[in-house]
Amino acid sequence: MKIEHIINRNWCKGCGICVEFCPKKVLEIDREEKVVVARAEDCIGCRTCEYRCPDLAIEVLVEKENE
Repeated sequence: MKIEHIINRNWCKGCGICVEFCPKKVLEIDREEKVVVARAEDCIGCRTCEYRCPDLAIEVLVEKENE
């Protein structure tokens, strides 16, 4: 499974909701108080961050590999 995070840093206000709800602790808030993907390899593609972001600043693209 290929997972890509698209983060619109202009829209992100650094509220941390996505960080708190991520079950695998993939996201962090950086020095500029914006979300970043800190551990992409741990992402399970649940899209909780995308669904919880009040500013629509995160999009998660999940591409399932052919079986």
